Amino acid sequence: MSNVLVLQHSDLSRCDLSALQNLNLAAPQHMPHSLRFTVAEDFTLPAAAKSELDRQEIDAAVLPDMAFNDLGLIVSDMDSTLITIECIDEIAAGAGLKAQVAEITERAMRGELDFEQSLRSRVALLKGLDEQFLHDVYENVLQLSPGAEYLLAECKKHDVKFLLVSGGFTFFTERLQQRFGFEYQFANVLEIIDGKLTGQVLGDVVDAQRKQNLLKEYRDKLGLTAAQTLAMGDGANDIPMLEAAGIGVAYRAKPKAQAHADACINFGGLERIRGWLR
Repeated sequence: MSNVLVLQHSDLSRCDLSALQNLNLAAPQHMPHSLRFTVAEDFTLPAAAKSELDRQEIDAAVLPDMAFNDLGLIVSDMDSTLITIECIDEIAAGAGLKAQVAEITERAMRGELDFEQSLRSRVALLKGLDEQFLHDVYENVLQLSPGAEYLLAECKKHDVKFLLVSGGFTFFTERLQQRFGFEYQFANVLEIIDGKLTGQVLGDVVDAQRKQNLLKEYRDKLGLTAAQTLAMGDGANDIPMLEAAGIGVAYRAKPKAQAHADACINFGGLERIRGWLR
């Protein structure tokens, strides 16, 4: 399979692509919001060219030249990837604990803390909180990331299965699955007794290793090769699944996650997942 250099921007006709002139690229294939240049298997985009494209807010990546329906499975993180928020931070806001919880969340996302320990520490702070706060977050605060609804519709259109794996909570993943009808979801279970959070997580935690394991499990169940899988996420606990997928995409991600991804979306929305492929 040949590789392509893909550039994505809302209006490439207004962009200055002179940084690519000395790369001896063949004429590109023009798509609505992307350009696709066939390149050699060992092609890498020079740092100076990448910097110039970044300056113009052009998302660029070198990827296998695949059609979207060549994929069989997309595995996605939830918080700050499929949706714009970190759910636990917003739940904590209802208890006046957002700053304390968000600081732990940020350290875990950067890979400075063990994810399971940080999750259990954050959930413990929520002990005694009314379950209504979760409903309020889902109904009034949670928003899909730009392009998410389009991406989910494209998955249905092309029969690409969608697996949502989250270090967040089933309270949210289950509702998103019901709303959009994607195939699979896994997350952590908050213990709730008499309408109150107990500060405990039930069962095994969905951490970085579990995310990777679930990708491999469902890849195998669906009879797919690694090349037919794409994973997307934004934090350190997404790195193992980004590396296990045929294509790993870092979405508005921390630098540590970007360093382990095949493609980074720093400027556009999740519609660019679709745009990376024919």
